[in-house]
Amino acid sequence: MKALHRWIAPLILIVLTLSLILSTTTKVQAYEQSNSISHWEMMWDEDSVPNIEEADGAHGTGEWQAFTFEDALPVKPAHIRAAWLRFKLPEFDLARPAISITKLTAKDVMVFMDREMVYESKRNYPFNKNEILLSLSEAESGKMVYLYLQTDSDWLGLKQQPQIGEGQALSKVFMKKEIYDVILGAILLFVSLSLLLCFVFLNRSYLSGLSSLSIVILSVSLMILSLSPYLHATHSDYGRAMYFLFDIGSNLLMPSLFFFFEKIFGAGPWKLITRFRKFQVVVSVISISWLLLSLTSNDILNVYTSATIFTFGGTIIVGNGLLLVMLVRFCLQRNKNAIIMTTGFGIFAAISVAEVIWYFISDMNYEMIFWKWGILSFLVSLLFILARRIIESYDQVLEYSQQLEVFNNELQRSEKMEIISQLAASVAHEVRNPLQVTRGFLQVLGDGSRNDKEKGFMKLAIEELDRASEIITDFLMFAKPELEQTSILNTADEILKIQAILVPLANMQGGVIQVELASGLYVHGNSSKFKQALINIIKNSIESINKDGIIAIRAYLKDNRHVVICIKDNGEGMSKHEVNKLGEPYYSQKTKGTGLGLMVTFRIIEVMKGTIIFTSEKGVGTEAIIQFPLAKK
Repeated sequence: MKALHRWIAPLILIVLTLSLILSTTTKVQAYEQSNSISHWEMMWDEDSVPNIEEADGAHGTGEWQAFTFEDALPVKPAHIRAAWLRFKLPEFDLARPAISITKLTAKDVMVFMDREMVYESKRNYPFNKNEILLSLSEAESGKMVYLYLQTDSDWLGLKQQPQIGEGQALSKVFMKKEIYDVILGAILLFVSLSLLLCFVFLNRSYLSGLSSLSIVILSVSLMILSLSPYLHATHSDYGRAMYFLFDIGSNLLMPSLFFFFEKIFGAGPWKLITRFRKFQVVVSVISISWLLLSLTSNDILNVYTSATIFTFGGTIIVGNGLLLVMLVRFCLQRNKNAIIMTTGFGIFAAISVAEVIWYFISDMNYEMIFWKWGILSFLVSLLFILARRIIESYDQVLEYSQQLEVFNNELQRSEKMEIISQLAASVAHEVRNPLQVTRGFLQVLGDGSRNDKEKGFMKLAIEELDRASEIITDFLMFAKPELEQTSILNTADEILKIQAILVPLANMQGGVIQVELASGLYVHGNSSKFKQALINIIKNSIESINKDGIIAIRAYLKDNRHVVICIKDNGEGMSKHEVNKLGEPYYSQKTKGTGLGLMVTFRIIEVMKGTIIFTSEKGVGTEAIIQFPLAKK
């Protein structure tokens, strides 16, 4: 599965690259097989009434102006809202000829050939993009084509060379060129709806971040779809609704984006993020209300259109600037989410701000097309941040569950130890006295016996009684581990004494004890009990090693408040289950072990206000980490 995930991203990238290359190649080949019309003429129409007979006259009713595709759109006089555009079809010899007219700027369009109207598009909303594909006949070769254009905006005309070529090839280019916006918008719409459906499966703590991100993606998808000329050409009956979707999407974009930003990074200094987000909400509510009112009156619509151009552009520039400043601030704090978001947002901000600025510099005679690719990188970074947050939250839940399991185990262990302590205290005193009396009588009988065999039996019985007495002593130590006499102990000195005692035992096992001790490590406790606890642990390490075994003892100071003692060996090691059972009564890996030694060790360390953690791996070794509060000398 991991290998599959590793190859998915490169595979998608390769597919997209190949599709882009193929579509570009197809477009180039189609254009290579087509004829371009690089010159045309325009004439303003003061009457705003299409009269093809007058336009087709010898001189027309006005003055024709010549243009090429390299020229900018002409400045439309304030009192004029219509114009004629004409060009001559080149001579062609094609099986199925067609003409493709792209980037034609006008609200309403009529196309005439031989003084007959062959195409008409009228809109009741101010959408000025037109993409036209018309079939031709052989008889129309070399004829003049007239276009009647009407608009209420400040710019009107043709911004791309018309193409004459095979109808099938031009149709493929037209479809591939325009359908990408539809596919992109549809994919984003699907992603946003999928995120909304995730509410059913995810924890409510993700609700605010996920909902804001889904609205961001939804608003972008609406903007891309509403600006696609393909949908306006194929579904003109719904053109007005699609056009106003752009305004709805643009009004939802900035508030949802700032809401997402606020959830990830907080309110920001002086609560700038929160305040701007609230301001954006107010502006959006007013704009959408104004939009609904504009549906009732064209005058309100004209005022709304003029006003929202500046409000939308202003909020984009100010909002992007504020977000960029905040992201730089968080990046300087080495916030990983900020670094990820800055990468995507930097691309989007640079493109969108540059396009908005150029839009106003060119007197609003510019079609913004690159912002959609910039925002894609930004949306990817937002999705990545949200995924990181969910993964981090999941890891945190796992950590909490593990801690809860540890606390639960500790609670169970404490309850067991309390019961055993009470039982040990009550039983040990009652058992020790009969054992001592029995030992005395056995010793007397053994001294008076003349039979060597009977003496051997008596000696064996006394040894077993002594062993039982040691176990009872451990019980008493476990039941009552109070430190009668305490003092400040030098950890290094105590460990060196322990090393001197246990080195011969380690040598017998074929191992060595290595010691690395820092100076100035003092703990509060009882010397004999402290040494007993460490000896129990080190003896277990010695018994677990084989030839060439090493027991490394290291003591150091941690965060100037704790003394840490690490005892590590390269012995047999233990499984996780065995490590978890250490310190439990009657659990031991030794043949004659009772488990009381480690129980006593745990209790001594606990009384000295310390902690102990074991880590082990089969065939690698075991490490015990003991931590005590640092005592001031």
